[in-house]
Amino acid sequence: MTDYRSIKYKVPTLNLDGTTEASPVEGEMWYDSGKFYLGTSQSFAGVWSSGGNLGTARYSLAGAGTQSAGLSMGGTTGSVSNVTEEYDGASWSAGGNLGTARMGLAGAGTQSAGLCMGGNDGSASDVTEEYDGSAWSSGGNLAAARYAPAGAGTQSAGLCMGGWTGDYSNVTEEYDGSAWASGGNLATARSNPAGAGTQSAAICMGGAVTPSSTPSDVTEEYDGTSWSSGGNLGTARYDLAGCGTQSAGLCMGGTRSGAYSNVTEEYDGSAWSAGGNLATARFSLAGAGIQTAGLCMGGRTGSVSAVTEEYDAGTGSYDELFTASQGL
Repeated sequence: MTDYRSIKYKVPTLNLDGTTEASPVEGEMWYDSGKFYLGTSQSFAGVWSSGGNLGTARYSLAGAGTQSAGLSMGGTTGSVSNVTEEYDGASWSAGGNLGTARMGLAGAGTQSAGLCMGGNDGSASDVTEEYDGSAWSSGGNLAAARYAPAGAGTQSAGLCMGGWTGDYSNVTEEYDGSAWASGGNLATARSNPAGAGTQSAAICMGGAVTPSSTPSDVTEEYDGTSWSSGGNLGTARYDLAGCGTQSAGLCMGGTRSGAYSNVTEEYDGSAWSAGGNLATARFSLAGAGIQTAGLCMGGRTGSVSAVTEEYDAGTGSYDELFTASQGL
């Protein structure tokens, strides 16, 4: 009978702080500080999971805030909506109604200091409203009335770009908390893009462009003065949602050729890569949060949707097997 007790395996020692040795790879086993570890993948594909449904199903709405403190406003249920809802990481509750019901508006800021601008209330709107966590009040009007623009930034340093003014727009405007001023024009005029980031470091991605609402894969980056080319989306689309920052962006959903998209992509500041697919393919949805903790809500799936999903982009990890005192 074979005796396996004589077989010895030398487990390497590795410093997990990564300052003196190369990082382990998947499948390796090593010893560090009295514990044995098995190497697992140091990054995981992002995953969407179900969140609490909106109280009012709608599409062409706007979003702001974070995954645990989100904000959704406006949109349409078949008629334009003034509904605002607040998310606590598990469920939505009613917030203060918009002063002007509209769809196709853009959002920015936080749950307690939100901003929304533009949209369609029967015609292209220049209306801006500011949220204090319970009620909306009037802000300074956009110089260029439009619907289906993208938004980014904060209530006191907002950004609005693109949209539809009777034609595809390249107009960018910057908000200082009371009034809008002209910013640098987009290189590619478009409607229905997504936006993310801050007033001085934003991204604008996708959208519909001429001719005939062609879906775009174009990404542009803003430095507070002008736009420059970024890495193209892997999947061209419009009516998508975005969140995050210029160096860690996230976009999800959208449409091309009438198809509902479940595509999610992650931006690293220069290129897009595939993220985990939405569970519910849709367009005209809203986004909020950051790349590693995203939020999307509402949209169209063939009908008006109340679905909310939460994104976890995943982080690197090592599986602890046992301590040295437990023995091999």
